[in-house]
Amino acid sequence: MDAGSHSISSEKTRAAVQRPPLQEAGFRPYMPPLSTAPRNPSAKCYGDRFIPDRSAMDMDMAHYLLTEPRKNKENTAAASPSKEAYRRLLVEKLLNHRTRILAFRNKPPEPQNILAADTLSSYQAKPAKQRRYIPQSAERTLDAPDLVDDYYLNLMDWGSSNLLSIALGDTMYLWDASNGSTSELVTVEEDNGPITSVSWAPDGRHLAIGLNSSDIQLWDTSSNRLLRTLKGVHESRVGSLAWNNNILTTGGMDGRIVNNDVRIRDHAVQTYQGHSQEVCGLKWSGSGQQLASGGNDNLLHIWDVSMTSSMPSAGRNQWLHRLEDHTAAVKALAWCPFQSNLLATGGGGSDRCIKFWNTHAGACLNSVDTGSQVCALLWNKNERELLSSHGFTQNQLTLWKYPSMVKMAELTGHTSRVLFMAQANSSHHFLADTMDMLLSFLYLTVFSCFETAEP
Repeated sequence: MDAGSHSISSEKTRAAVQRPPLQEAGFRPYMPPLSTAPRNPSAKCYGDRFIPDRSAMDMDMAHYLLTEPRKNKENTAAASPSKEAYRRLLVEKLLNHRTRILAFRNKPPEPQNILAADTLSSYQAKPAKQRRYIPQSAERTLDAPDLVDDYYLNLMDWGSSNLLSIALGDTMYLWDASNGSTSELVTVEEDNGPITSVSWAPDGRHLAIGLNSSDIQLWDTSSNRLLRTLKGVHESRVGSLAWNNNILTTGGMDGRIVNNDVRIRDHAVQTYQGHSQEVCGLKWSGSGQQLASGGNDNLLHIWDVSMTSSMPSAGRNQWLHRLEDHTAAVKALAWCPFQSNLLATGGGGSDRCIKFWNTHAGACLNSVDTGSQVCALLWNKNERELLSSHGFTQNQLTLWKYPSMVKMAELTGHTSRVLFMAQANSSHHFLADTMDMLLSFLYLTVFSCFETAEP
């Protein structure tokens, strides 16, 4: 029926209001619906008041209360004042002024929010989280003469066996962090040197060394033995190296990136060609599925192993993403340990930005201007934090909270740019190497298993 229709007579309307639909008049009295909701919304409701508690009822007393008033009405005129007084006294003594026929349960006790009380007590008992103390001074300083001052090289790495490799001119040194001892691994010939890059294999035993002559040497550090030399991979110096299990990826000044399977004689298995200038940054993702490369041409490339050709003669492999947002050389690369498709990159002196990328979509998620040349980046493996090392003009280390990129600390003291960082896998140390010929070794309690190195 429309809201504006009024064709029904007022009598029918009143009849409809007097009894609900589908009820036969005179058949049985109308009973209200058994609703447990209180008429007063603010009043509390305890149980269903239409269900009596029979165990609490006295049936004899109920029968008396139902029948006695009727008898009294019938004999009202004949009852004398003395009998009326006697009846009142009897009701008072025997019935104790009881007038209810039906007896109901007592009101339940007020509910107690035990869970909320327990939560509150546990919250109050939990001690407040203390702010971490970040040391501002170096724990140890190592003399590092003849360290080559070149932004595009990678001269330091920390292996899983807790050995730090440092290239000083033509000589490769190993520093044992467990006992502080130093040993000389090799001094290359002057025609091949200086050493331009170094990278530990995942086993912490084998070390790859890139040379200015374009050769790559593979060493067994446990026996100080040269295993093999990879020749003809590049046409000029090899400034960047990265391991992916048994694959050693090399980047050269010729702009080429080559995957070398060190187990076989014909080691060059894939070639990536996308940079027009020197490749100064190489990093494999934690899953080993994607490779990030940065070059002096201000380009960042993301390569996917599913897009690589198995035939070296097939020519260049196609990149997954070619990213051109940086305005200076891209050397600093760091894959996020808690999000597989998140990559942090840093630009050189004309860029000074740290950028974050979704490498699946090739999208830039955020960009932060640091005000200084970004030389290296390292993620904290236990906290959502990022450490950056810088060159001109402040030569500082900066600890950032991710993703807010709020500065948590700045470590200063280097007199020249901090070119490289290396992180130990088995301790709480942070290593920084700088071009003032000092190797600063910082013990940061804020980083669990976090070590970095800067030149």
